Amino acid sequence: MNIDNVTYSTFTGWIDPPTDVRPSLDGDLTCDVAVIGGGMGGMATALRLAERGQDVVLLEAEFCGYGASSRNGGQIASVPGGDLRLLSLFYPKKVPGMVRVAENSARFTEGLIKTHDIDCDYEPNGLAFAAVSHGQMLRTRTIAAILRRAGGRGTVGTSEELGIPRSFVGGMREAVGGALNPGKLSRGVRRALLASSAQVYEQTKVTDVTRNGSKVVLSTPRGTVRADKAVLATNAHSGEWEITPKRLSVPMWIIEVETEPIAPERIAALGWSSRSGMITQHQVMEHYRLTPRNTIVFGIRRIERGQTYPLPTKAPDRGTVEELAGAFATRFPTLADVAVERAWGGWIAMTSSFLSIAGQIEDNVYYSIACNGHGLAQAPYVGSLIADLIVDGSRHEDLDSIWAKEPKFPPFAMLGPLGLRTVWAVDRLTDMFNGSRRRALRAARMR
Repeated sequence: MNIDNVTYSTFTGWIDPPTDVRPSLDGDLTCDVAVIGGGMGGMATALRLAERGQDVVLLEAEFCGYGASSRNGGQIASVPGGDLRLLSLFYPKKVPGMVRVAENSARFTEGLIKTHDIDCDYEPNGLAFAAVSHGQMLRTRTIAAILRRAGGRGTVGTSEELGIPRSFVGGMREAVGGALNPGKLSRGVRRALLASSAQVYEQTKVTDVTRNGSKVVLSTPRGTVRADKAVLATNAHSGEWEITPKRLSVPMWIIEVETEPIAPERIAALGWSSRSGMITQHQVMEHYRLTPRNTIVFGIRRIERGQTYPLPTKAPDRGTVEELAGAFATRFPTLADVAVERAWGGWIAMTSSFLSIAGQIEDNVYYSIACNGHGLAQAPYVGSLIADLIVDGSRHEDLDSIWAKEPKFPPFAMLGPLGLRTVWAVDRLTDMFNGSRRRALRAARMR
């Protein structure tokens, strides 16, 4: 693939920044609930609180929808992130709850789109676990069996049966969810939030969060907010404050890449009739999806751990884009001549357990931190449940499924630099083995 004329961005390639960015906080104020973070989770939390009559203030360092909410691949998933085989081995009692949360999150986000009439190019065509080899197909069948036992749903089939490109062996399609433009989705939720009674201050970085008696005090460069309760919805950036419990999650930097527009007949020749987005079954997945503008967005494959706070602002580098482009050419050999047009990147939060996390600090600070790459649907759903908890005082069973009273997860050994390099190397060795095996089979058939 040609990567000579790539546009690199720290925002996203899905949408332009808003033209009506709200002014920053200037002065001091009080409120019932303060929400920190204007991503999908924070916006949904504040919107739900406003709908339920709370005096709510939302503070966002850039503008609502700036971060991972607009940068992601635009996949609405209804199956938990991570490896369900490991989750079922180490956390068997939690798997049914996680499966239920994932599916309910997808349905909630579909409802959010409908309720607020958000035009975000949503195609409810499911997300496919795509196998690049027979070994990955075996893994997919095992995951499908675990999913069924936990009350989830998924359809297993060949690439032809699922309508995914013929260069893949087969896979499993999730029962709920699909693909959309995440920039348009977050912009639509932002529009609904700004039309509500919530007070929204953009360009307002929270420099500290402390508890003073019965109040939570949020400090910013030009003012403070004193609230009865607060919600931390800043995902990977929550480690910037001492109040955040340690070892909840670690920040991971990932990138997305988009091709130039591709001729419709070339896309049709792939056999991608379902238009379902795909995630491969590597330890660190690759994902691929079509867009309405006849491009393919793809990403992940390699992740980098953040080491210190505040997290640096990073743009994708040529080397990482080149590696992703090489993988693309392997998965789509007939499109190897297609050029990369743009690339963008940013931080997400992950846990070593791959369990999503929500919880509470003392009696008046709540958090929803890590969705492990499935936050486009899970973050707004969990945020709405936290809002209901604040108003009603009781936790929904789905919130109970991911509630972490105290972080007791194992050390992040495999999420450290050495562990991440090891996982990447295992994925590449597996790819090399599978490639050699395919070549040997083709040679045998030709003899």
